[in-house]
Amino acid sequence: MRSPSSPPTSNVPRNIVLDRESVVDDVTELLNEALEEKGRERRLFFELGLSFFLFGLINNVLYVIILSAALDLVPPETPKGIIAFCNIAPALVAKVGWPYFLRGRIRYAKRLLGCCLLSSFGMIIVAAFDSLFMRLLGISISSFSSGLGELSFLQLSTTYAPPAVAGRSVGYFASGTGAAGLVGAFLWWELRNMGVRFGVGLSAILPFIIPLTYFFLLPNTSEFLYTLSPLTYEDTTGPSMALPYTPLATEDEIGEEEGSVPSGPKHHISLSASDKWRLVRPLLVKYMLPLFCVYLFEYTINQGIAPTLLYPIPSPEDNPLLGKIIHSIRDYYPLWQLVYQTTVFFSRSSISIGLPPLPEKLLPLPAVLQLIILALLLFESAVGFFPDEANGASIVMVFFLVSLEGICGGLAYVNVFYRINHEHPDPNSANDNERVKQEKEFKIGSIGFSDSSGILLAAILAVPTEVQLCKTQISRGKLLCKGL
Repeated sequence: MRSPSSPPTSNVPRNIVLDRESVVDDVTELLNEALEEKGRERRLFFELGLSFFLFGLINNVLYVIILSAALDLVPPETPKGIIAFCNIAPALVAKVGWPYFLRGRIRYAKRLLGCCLLSSFGMIIVAAFDSLFMRLLGISISSFSSGLGELSFLQLSTTYAPPAVAGRSVGYFASGTGAAGLVGAFLWWELRNMGVRFGVGLSAILPFIIPLTYFFLLPNTSEFLYTLSPLTYEDTTGPSMALPYTPLATEDEIGEEEGSVPSGPKHHISLSASDKWRLVRPLLVKYMLPLFCVYLFEYTINQGIAPTLLYPIPSPEDNPLLGKIIHSIRDYYPLWQLVYQTTVFFSRSSISIGLPPLPEKLLPLPAVLQLIILALLLFESAVGFFPDEANGASIVMVFFLVSLEGICGGLAYVNVFYRINHEHPDPNSANDNERVKQEKEFKIGSIGFSDSSGILLAAILAVPTEVQLCKTQISRGKLLCKGL
C-alpha cells in the first residue's frame, strides 16, 4: 500500500503525453506560418496600393502643373483655353487610338518606358523654348503620354486576380489621380517663383518615378492568386467563386508584340474589329454615357461657370473666416478649384479607404446630380438665389455645391472602372486565358475616351458660357466679372 507522502503515479502512457506536446508544437507552427502569410499579404497589398497610387499621381500631375502654369506659359493676349485644349485633345487621341486600332498583346514595360520618355521630353520642350508654337507642341506631347499612360495603368489593373485585387488597384489609381490635383497645384505654387524655364524643367524629372515603381515596387500578378481570406463580400458571393482563379498570360511569355499581326502558333489570339464592337456595344449606355455626362457637366461648371461666381470681398468684421481667405476678386476662382480638387481626391479615394462601391444600378446617379448642380450654379451666376447684401449665404451655397460636384465626379470615375474590373468574362472565352486577358484589357481601355471627350466638349462650351454669363451679370448691374 502506497504511503500518503509518496508522489502519485500517473496512469497516462508516456507516448500519449509526447503526442500532445507534438500536437501543440504543430499548432503553434501553423499559427506562426499563418501570421507570417498574413503579414506577407499586408505587405503585398501595401506595395500594390502604393504602386497604383504613384502611377495615378505621377501620370496626372504634369497635366495639373500645365493648367496651373497656363498664365505663365502664353502671352497675355492669347486665350488661356488653348492650353486646356492642347492639354486634353492629344490624350483623347491616345485613348481612342490604342485600344481600338492596335492589335496584339500589351507590352507594359515598353509602353510605360515610352510614356515616361515622352512626358519628360514634352516638359523639356515647354521649358526650353519661349515660342508659343513650341510650348504648345511640348504640352501636346505630354498630354498624349498622359492619356496613353492612364489607359495603360487601367489595363494593367485587369491582369490581377481575383477581381477584388483588380478593383483595389483601380481604387488606388483613382486616388492617385485625385491627389494629383492637389499635389500639382501645390508644386507649381512652389516652383513658379523659379520661372517657367527652371520650374517646368524640374518637373520633367517626375515621370521617371513610373518605371522605377513598375520595376522595383509593383508586385507580380501571380503573388495574388492564393489568399488566406476573401477580400470583399463580392469574392464570397456570386458565380465568380464557382471557378478557380487561374493566372492570365503575362507579357514575359513569348508572343506577338503590341500592334503587330499575330504570327506564331503559341498565341494566335488577336481581337478583330467585330470582336471589339461586340465587346464595347454593351458598355456604351452602361458605363460610357454616365462617365461622359459627368465630365461634360463637371468641366462646363469649372471652366464656364466657376469663373463668374464672384462676390464682393467679405469684410473681416462681418465674415471673419471668409475675410481671412478672400482678399481680392481673383481669389474666388482658385478657391472654387481648391474645394473641387479636394473633394475629388476624397471621392476618388472612396474604394481605397474601404467604403463600399456604388451598386451597378446607381452608376448614372452622379451624372444626374451633376446636371442638377450645373443648373443651380448657372442660375446662381445669372440671377442669384439671395439678395446682393447676403453675399455670405451665396458663398456658402456655392462652396457646398462645388464640393458636391467634386464628390460626384470622383465617385463616377472610380466606380465605373471598378465595376468594369468585376465584369465576368464572356462564357465563350472562359477557357482561353489569352482571349480573356485581351478582352478585359480592351473593355477597360475602351471606356477611357468617354471622360476625355466630355472634357473636350466642355472646353468648347465653356467659352461662350462664360462670356454670356458675364454679359448677363453686367446687365443686372453686377460688374465684378469685368475686373478680371
